[in-house]
Amino acid sequence: MLSDPLSSQGATTGPVRPRRRFSLGRRVEGDGGNQIGLRPTEGWQKRNMDFLNQVLIPTILSPRIPGCHYGHLPVAEADQIGVTWLGHAGFYAQVGGVNIAIDPVWALWLGPAKRLRHPSVWAHDLPPIDLVLITHAHHDHLHLASLRKLAAAQPIIVPEGVGSLVKNCGFGRIVELKTWQSATFRDLRITLTPARHWGARMIHDTHRGFGGYLVQSPAQTLYHCGDSSMFDGFQEIGRRSRIDVALMPIGAYQPPSGRPVHMNPEEALDAFEMVGARHMVPMHFETYPLSGEPIHEPAERLQIAASQRQIVERVRRMREGESAIYAPR
Repeated sequence: MLSDPLSSQGATTGPVRPRRRFSLGRRVEGDGGNQIGLRPTEGWQKRNMDFLNQVLIPTILSPRIPGCHYGHLPVAEADQIGVTWLGHAGFYAQVGGVNIAIDPVWALWLGPAKRLRHPSVWAHDLPPIDLVLITHAHHDHLHLASLRKLAAAQPIIVPEGVGSLVKNCGFGRIVELKTWQSATFRDLRITLTPARHWGARMIHDTHRGFGGYLVQSPAQTLYHCGDSSMFDGFQEIGRRSRIDVALMPIGAYQPPSGRPVHMNPEEALDAFEMVGARHMVPMHFETYPLSGEPIHEPAERLQIAASQRQIVERVRRMREGESAIYAPR
């Protein structure tokens, strides 16, 4: 049976579906003032022109790379974590026997930004999804057409203020979380973690929340960072959970606006070590041209930095559509 002890405190919910067991936990505290402002830094005009001429237009004129087929998706045991990279920040994850989609985006275009390769795993390639998680409302993380491909009356968890955006997608229940608030689904506890970013869908709606997720089963914990620049909140996340697999963003660190909204590869490794995770899978690179750095630079820098720190065996760079299974400690 599904229960909702915090429904009177503003959680956004859809119709109760008795076949799913789902409840909200106690809210702890807010976002800690980690929202980054929208004002660009000096020199943004030149950076915009450079981005247009050196990144955006060349990718529009280049042929899209074909997707790759890696065979059938593996099935993780209940005590394992299964991770399949869908491209950008999107993942199909198996945790505690639950099939989860996190920030799935199959769009071939995000406005003028052209997806660099065809998806290797489409929505119809996935097994039935039990639960969907969205980290924030940006179009490269919350893509309505992609969500409609997955929606089958299952629950979706979003940050506070984002529920209204997905209410007509076909989900059975919408749960909004504040930072450090948790929800439970079957044997999982899902907690919205802080990030240093911003959550506006459009310029005027900066009230929308943002963050990452801890997905905790009795055996292991998966951490999806969402979008974030470097901040000391990663230490707090590490103190609160024993993380086994961390999905960390490494690209889009030279935005035309000049705002410090994403981590570079070295900072992503710093954050990975701050949260104390056993394994890291990089994301948020080589899918959409969103920033001024060369497309292949983030992965190359990550490999060099991981080698210098002697943690190469703990950092697994996946190709789009590739999967990995992680056993418990």
